[in-house]
Amino acid sequence: MADPSAVRLGSILFSLVEPERAHAVAFHRWYERDHFYAGMMSGPDLFAGRRWVATRDLKALRYPEASPLTDELAAGSYAVTYWILAGRHQPFVRWAVRRVHELYAERRMFPHARQVHTGFYSFRFAAPRDPDGVPPELALDHPYMGLAALVVDDARDPERLASWIERTQLPGTAAGQCLGFAPLPLPDDAPVNTPRLDVPADRVLLLYFLDADPRESWAELFAPASERLAAQGLGRVVYAAPFIPTVPGTDRYADELW
Repeated sequence: MADPSAVRLGSILFSLVEPERAHAVAFHRWYERDHFYAGMMSGPDLFAGRRWVATRDLKALRYPEASPLTDELAAGSYAVTYWILAGRHQPFVRWAVRRVHELYAERRMFPHARQVHTGFYSFRFAAPRDPDGVPPELALDHPYMGLAALVVDDARDPERLASWIERTQLPGTAAGQCLGFAPLPLPDDAPVNTPRLDVPADRVLLLYFLDADPRESWAELFAPASERLAAQGLGRVVYAAPFIPTVPGTDRYADELW
């Protein structure tokens, strides 16, 4: 029998993309019908992926207005999360860079969209709500109904942050789990249109996976997160955004982005 511990989450790719308004449907179809697979899921060492979308009312919940992640808070209508096997980050990155250059040469990239943020992150911790809940490795396959992405700077004690989230934020809420990630450098030969940021060493990306639409819990759970984290000395929220899953095979939400 195969050892289940061989499939472990090691790192991720998290990306925000903004299509041009006149090309929103075309972008969505290109990404889900071609690029999601040809550009990422067909690669070695990548074992899960999921796309997310922010409609105009979800974008209205984002904060703070000035964020180091993007110069336009409403940009990034689509998000995507990919899971990479533990111990296989560098081999996958080498494949991914080579593959995207091949797709450019084949004219299979989409010109009417811009990358708002694209970053690799290493898996640091899991804060589960339930004692025997969904494992992190299955988070993208479980039918979660929402995602809350928070970027926290000055997070100098990730272990304490994880403990605080598990003890005080998750019990009795729609957040099934929170996964924490630390930034990794982009490869030098990544495409020139990939945004490059000055990333502080104490930055943490928090991904909360929700059992319900994020609009139902945002005001109670996430809107006050910045003040609560600061009060505990755990960091400051520099980006907070809710998303819902796309519906593969449909154009749902493409007309609700702006």
